Amino acid sequence: MKGNLRKKVEYLDSSKRKELFPPESLLELLPFDSSKDILDVGAGTGFLTIPSARKTSGTVYALDPDPRILEILKSKVREAELENIQTFQGEMKDLTLENSIDIVIASLVLHEIKDLPDTLQLIHQVLKANGAFACVELEDGQDQTHNHPRISSEKMEQQLNKAGFEVTKKLYPAESIYVLIALKSN
Repeated sequence: MKGNLRKKVEYLDSSKRKELFPPESLLELLPFDSSKDILDVGAGTGFLTIPSARKTSGTVYALDPDPRILEILKSKVREAELENIQTFQGEMKDLTLENSIDIVIASLVLHEIKDLPDTLQLIHQVLKANGAFACVELEDGQDQTHNHPRISSEKMEQQLNKAGFEVTKKLYPAESIYVLIALKSN
């Protein structure tokens, strides 16, 4: 693995990340039953994809633009012997899953999206009526020492409302991290 990829994978798979906000904690906030179909936007190496697949008999769609990261995810899926995960390389605009997903998860990825309003509209479109969307992001506070883009929870909530979502839960599970759970408004 080359340097940048190695650093990315080390971060995505770090035990510190799992301790800070365990994936199961997020999944407990969502309206799960045993057959939900889930889309993990920016799936990475499977931080949320694999625990989601263990929690549902439905299909978990893992979307990521990086084919190298998806290969790592596929390897983990084989190792875990999970058969309900489908990987897709690309972005939201590349998917054709309109009105077919029960839950969409986007964890620490939306701040990297160039056209957030369009992406949120596409997420809204893939969700079934009353589908749930979990957004995990880094809060944009007064401290400007961070070196990557951030979106404040207030701004994200406004964007979600404009895209046709109703935010039903707001949580701050760890320093500088927020979670917004939103339902598709019909």
